[in-house]
Amino acid sequence: MSAVSELRSPDELIGMKGVQRALLQAAGISDKAASHLTQGDKDKAILELVEKFLMPAGQSFAEELVYRFLLTKGDALGGQMRNLGGEIAERKFTACLLATISLAGWPCQCQCSGSTRWIRADSEAPALAGRVKALSWVGDNGERTALYNRTIPFVRKNVDFVLLSSGPTDAQGALLRPAAYLSVGELKGGIDPAGADEHWKTARSALDRVKKAFAEVDAGPGIFFTGAAIVDDMADEIWERLGSGELSNAANLTNQKQLSALCRWLCRL
Repeated sequence: MSAVSELRSPDELIGMKGVQRALLQAAGISDKAASHLTQGDKDKAILELVEKFLMPAGQSFAEELVYRFLLTKGDALGGQMRNLGGEIAERKFTACLLATISLAGWPCQCQCSGSTRWIRADSEAPALAGRVKALSWVGDNGERTALYNRTIPFVRKNVDFVLLSSGPTDAQGALLRPAAYLSVGELKGGIDPAGADEHWKTARSALDRVKKAFAEVDAGPGIFFTGAAIVDDMADEIWERLGSGELSNAANLTNQKQLSALCRWLCRL
């Protein structure tokens, strides 16, 4: 963008070589979207950017262009950071669950991203925590399998975590049986208090749909929520839902005692 600051007028950008990609992004067009556009479409988008936003900015057009470029990139980065927050939440939760299983002395297997093979998780639990997409163990109450980011067929919605009363080979079949579900949960890893309420509303709506769908088929798995940012009003509502039975369990992801208690509860189901 340094070359732009040397221009006298924004209309000099039209047809300028080496900056088209940045101009398209400033116009709100991603690289993926741009790949589907003709050169004429791209020229039109750049022209509209110049005429509608840069020309009215006068001598500050360069600052306006940089602002719009960063704004677009910021939106993309925000999506990446939200994904990263979810991954970190999943890793921390998984590490705690694996530790709980290991301390109980139960044999445990895991399935990692990009593979359908089940491998032993006992000795490698901490290293595997970031790559796990499924866990299976044999505890005091029998075989258990936990799946991450799966769609519940009769709910037709994706959930962050499900715990099934089945072994690993029967997990896919167990997803079709409402009675096989022991627990369903939502994990939210965002740490910004300003966005905590929105994360909770999204999770609450998802869990309400799950609870309603299971009630319609006469099943009632334990419902839980865990989040990294829990503000006062949100905590009050979670507490009320725990008291009414709408939630079976909840934990602050940043509070190790609460997270450990949640994992012990899951292992007792």
